[in-house]
Parts: sequence; structure tokens; C-alpha cells
Amino acid sequence: MKTVAIIQARMGSTRLPGKVMKQLCGKTVLSHVISRVEACLLVDEVVVATTKSLADDVIVIESDKCGIHCFRGSEDDVLERYYLAAKEYQADVIIRITSDCPLFDSEVLTGMLEYFKTETVEGLEIDYLSNCLLHSYPRGLDVEIFTFKVLEKAFQEACQSYEREHVTPYIYEHPEIFSLHNQSNDDDLSHYRWTLDTEDDWKLIEEIYKSLYRSHEIFTTNEIIDFLEYKPDLLKLNAHVEQKIFKD
Repeated sequence: MKTVAIIQARMGSTRLPGKVMKQLCGKTVLSHVISRVEACLLVDEVVVATTKSLADDVIVIESDKCGIHCFRGSEDDVLERYYLAAKEYQADVIIRITSDCPLFDSEVLTGMLEYFKTETVEGLEIDYLSNCLLHSYPRGLDVEIFTFKVLEKAFQEACQSYEREHVTPYIYEHPEIFSLHNQSNDDDLSHYRWTLDTEDDWKLIEEIYKSLYRSHEIFTTNEIIDFLEYKPDLLKLNAHVEQKIFKD
């Protein structure tokens, strides 16, 4: 079974346009996300899924610099883009990740993939595994895992506009059709906001990277928490930011 992580990326973010190409300690946000996903050894391939818009040519160029494939598809029908990318790269298991998560934790992904694969082998039916059906991880560590069969069914049957503009609503809004599972953290860390949607999010993430980033190393969630406990005033930088229902 081939496991493919598909990173959703585009330049046209609503609240912070071009955020995935912002420079963070000498690398783009997108490059950092790719590196942190690649740190999970259970992922067979990482692919970026972007649009056919000319504005997203830079996404293709950056993906190439990082040594990974970039699939181009519909700008509005993101579900179709994901489905065709998964089909192109022959994915059996798909991991959905957004490109605005430069603090993404490969250890969280590894644990979830281990659970997904072990339990399905032992006969537990899991169509969709997520750590954000019920939030207990910091925003920015979101992971969704599902099979190609489930993605294909969503692609074929989803008809509402928001179900096409986003990848997984049709799946997690239909528990009567799909077997949904949530991965919870031992400690509730949902009060932390580590995703990049606004300029104030950027200020926090930039401070974290300035203090913790070392070339060719992946700093961990525990290191971030220790740093923020040492400098709790940094949490005020984006404490007021409201989470969007759907990610760009």
C-alpha cells in the first residue's frame, strides 16, 4: 500500500496572500512544511497539489527545488484536485496536510499512521482518521488520513459547493457512510495556535523559528511548548485570531 502525503498549497490565501512563499530562516514556509512531512519515514511520497493559476507557478518551482512532484489542478474544485493528484501518484492511503503549518509535527503523523495501518490490518474499519474532529493538538498540527477508495467516493458523490471547494467535509459530515476515528493527545494542547493565517500568526511563528530552528534538524512540539512556557507573552501575539472553518 502506497502512502502519499498531499500538501495543499496556493498563493491566493484570503487573509495572508503569498504566505507559503514567505521566508522563514532562509527557507520558504512551503519548504519547511515539506521537510517536516518528509521526516515521517512511513510516508512513501510527498506531493504538492496546487492550481493552474499563473500565480501558482512559483509553487511548482519551489516544489521542484525541494525535489518533489507538484500536481496542478482546479483552483475552485479542490476535491477534484486532490482526487486527481492521488490517482496520478497511485496513492492507496492519502494524508491531507495544508501548506500553512510550518510547525507540523512528523512524530504526530508517524503515530497516527502506525495506528491507522495496524488497526486496519487487524480488522478495524477506519475510513477516515483525524486529530481535528475533536481538537486536542495545537492548531497547525492537523492531520487527516483516508484511503483512496474513500476519496474517490467523496469525489463522485459530493455535490454541495463547499464540499468541492474543500477536500474532506463530505467525508467527516457523513458518519453514517464512513467510519470516522479521532486521534486525541494525552494533554489538551488545543489552546495553542501554530497555524499561519494572519500577520500576527507570522510574528509568533517567526519568533519560534528564530529561537529553535537549526539547519537540517526538526525541532519538536515539546521544544516549542518549553520555549513558549519560558516566554508566555509571545502567545498574546495571535491570541485574538479566530480560526477559519476551512483552511486555504
